[in-house]
Order: sequence, then structure tokens, then C-alpha cells
Amino acid sequence: MKYVSTRGTAPALDFEGVTLAGLASDGGLYVPETWPQFSHDEISAMAGLPYAGLAQRIMQPFVGDCLTPERLGVLTAKAYGKFSHAAVTPLRQLDERHTLLELFHGPTLAFKDVALQLLGLLFEEFLARRHDHLTIVGATSGDTGSAAIDAVAGSAKVDIFMLHPHGRVSDVQRRQMTSVLAPNVYNIAIDGSFDDAQATVKRMFNDAAVTGRFGIAAVNSINWARLMAQVVYYFAAALQLGAPARKVAFAVPTGNFGDVFAGYVAAQMGLPIERLIVATNINDILHRALSSGDYSAATVTPTAAPSMDIQVSSNFERLLFDAAGGDGAQITQQMAEFDATRVLRLTNTQREAMATLFTSVRAEPADMIAAQRWAYEACGEVIDPHTAIGLHAARVTAGLAPDVPVVTLATAHPAKFGDAVEYAIGVRPALPARIADLIEREERYDRLAGTYEAVRDYVTARATPRHQIA
Repeated sequence: MKYVSTRGTAPALDFEGVTLAGLASDGGLYVPETWPQFSHDEISAMAGLPYAGLAQRIMQPFVGDCLTPERLGVLTAKAYGKFSHAAVTPLRQLDERHTLLELFHGPTLAFKDVALQLLGLLFEEFLARRHDHLTIVGATSGDTGSAAIDAVAGSAKVDIFMLHPHGRVSDVQRRQMTSVLAPNVYNIAIDGSFDDAQATVKRMFNDAAVTGRFGIAAVNSINWARLMAQVVYYFAAALQLGAPARKVAFAVPTGNFGDVFAGYVAAQMGLPIERLIVATNINDILHRALSSGDYSAATVTPTAAPSMDIQVSSNFERLLFDAAGGDGAQITQQMAEFDATRVLRLTNTQREAMATLFTSVRAEPADMIAAQRWAYEACGEVIDPHTAIGLHAARVTAGLAPDVPVVTLATAHPAKFGDAVEYAIGVRPALPARIADLIEREERYDRLAGTYEAVRDYVTARATPRHQIA
């Protein structure tokens, strides 16, 4: 399996190469040259597999010759053995139609663990082969940071620098990052938004003076290996609900577009997905793009769902590329226009291709609270604000056949957003026992100006230079 850049000029890489590279050298994102396909019978044969075995089966075509099936199986078993639920990503039924897919049973209580526990192991595997050192530089709107830090804390071959927007993540989200005191972990609170942090990270990947000295890698969903791991739980949920004989729809709380793009990949592989419902909050660039073709960045408005407070969704470029028939030159032009004007107009071809699978819903703050109250009062379920936005979208989306079940991705444990949950339903969710002392733990982080130069100088003064041994 070879991977190509969405902008068409970076060299093609194998799975090991894209895992360690993250962003392509031409500024694009890597995607497979072709989508692997599973037949109806092959998908049927996956029913009943334990999650780690299903993960190995789904991911093997993407890994190619870089890992044997046996070795990949060892890594998936290790990654998902740390989850607190035996099913890893269990389903919870709300009513006759709606189901939650609980993705928060990993070490840091968010869906990012499903991918990042595996990504940390892949880094170790590939770095050991190369006798190399890696410097992870990432931006987080709340959950990626803690999941990535948990996956690599204490590693001798990895330094991790994680940027978060100061004052714009929940206390639990921040403390899950800043209370990890391992010597290879650096937390940075920047003055600005998540989009500012993400732009800084992308710029560093394109700074030859930095990449020439350090092995810079990504853990954000711009890294293909992370996105690949998220494809698995779409298969897991659909199989439990009757796939491939039965179609399933998914409602996905969406910020950076990686989680819902994983659903798109699952559909390209043959999973019978009836509809992917992109749920946004009032930071609705994706809703506008999918409903009217208007992908234009506005000012980020802080909300009770901070992981969705994004106006530049990096992974949307992957969908633009696929919907343009793999035309890297067109994507390069569109993204250059967006960088210059903050406005990108989708072509008719792109809009028509997206409309075959995607729809979108924008949730107002009152919609989010109403969904939390319905889940609690009618179903006895306490859900976080992001999941509530997905559930609102699932419940208001029209046009689905009555026999199509709708799965809402429950992306975070409600205790990560205790204030918002308590405000909505009058009940404060407790932290799970394994992190019950989180609020008392010592914190360590540095606050920087939201400029590229400040972050670059901080990283280069502390990171370990790469040392490649032939």
C-alpha cells in the first residue's frame, strides 16, 4: 500500500513512512492511493471478532508489508487491553432507533484513545527499526493532547510538545495533560484559539530549519495512522446492528473532521453506511460547506463543547481531494486561495460527490442542552456536550428509512465536562475511580504568546535532535 499527498507533489510513502511523517512535505495530507475493498461475505465473516482481532483485520490492508498480520495483532491486543470495558467501544441503546457508541473507555476518557494507544505503539515499533528519535508537536482542542501524552509518556525515543489554547479547554482536559510529569512531556498553553495552535504546528512541519534537525511527527488526525484506527469502530458498531445485511447511519460530533472522515473511509471499504451526519456547534464551517458549498473561516466562538470550537478543519482536505477525483493540483489551488482569503468555494463536482453520503446539522446551545436533558430524563443516560450535539443531529435528521438505526458517537466521558453537564441536567458526573484524584495532582505547563516564533524557539531549545543510524 502506497500513500500520496492531497496536493500531489510529495513523494509517495509506505505505511511506516506516513506514520512517522504525519504531514506531507508539500503541505498536504496523506491518503491511500486506492481504498481497500471488503466484499459482503468478508464483512459478514467479521461478526463476532473481538475488537483487537477486528482492528487487525480492518487495518491490515492499509499496513501492507510494514507489519505482518501476527505483529499487527500483537499491537492491537496491547493497545486495546488498556480499556476499561471488555467490548472496547460498546453500544448503548437509547430507544427503538437511537444508539450511543461509547468511545470513552480508554485511559483518558475520550475517543482519541482508540487511535492514540495504537499510534504510540506504532511509533515505538518503527523507531526501533530505524534507531531514531521522534519529536511530536501537536495541537489539541482538549482531548487529543491527553490521549497522545498518555500513549508516549516516559518513552526514551519520543519527546512530545502539546499546544492547547489557554483558558479554552475544560479543567479536567487540561489537568489530564499537565499533571503528566514525565521528562519527555512538554505542555504549552498558547494565547489564542485551537486554530492558531494548529496553524503553528502545520507551519513547523514546513520549516526546513526545524525538520532538518528534528524528526518532527504528528499525532493530530492529520496523521493517517491515527485516522485509520478510527475506521474500526464504525465496522464494530455496524456489525452489531446487522451489517452488512442492514444499513446504518452515524451522527458524529465534528470539529477537525477526522472522526467522520474515518466513517467515510469505512464506507469506501464496503461498509453499508446509509448516511454520515456531520454535527457542528455554532462554529459551523463544516455545516456551511456541506449545505451550501461555503467553506469560509469565521472567528472562533468559545462554547461548552470546546473540542468543536474550530473554524479550520484540517481533515476536510482529504474529502475535498477524494471528491475532486484525486486532483492534487486543484486541491493545491483551493487551499492556497483559502490560506490567502479564508474562503474556499467547493466545486459542483465536489458538492455532488459529498451529498451522496454526508448531511449536516448545526446545533445551537439550547439544542445541546435539550439533548442532554432528553438523554437523562427519557433514557437515564448522562452525556457530555459534544455527544449531545451529535444526538441532537441524529434526532432531527429527516429522510432516513424507518428501519435504519442511527448511531451517535459518544466521544467523551461526561465527567470531562462536569460544569456543562451539571448546568444542563442538575447532576454532576463523577470521575471514574482510576482518575478520581486528578484535581489534586500537581500540574506543569508553560504559557507562551500565540506566535510561531515563540513556539518554535521553545521546541528547538528542548527537543532531542534526531540521530539516524544507517
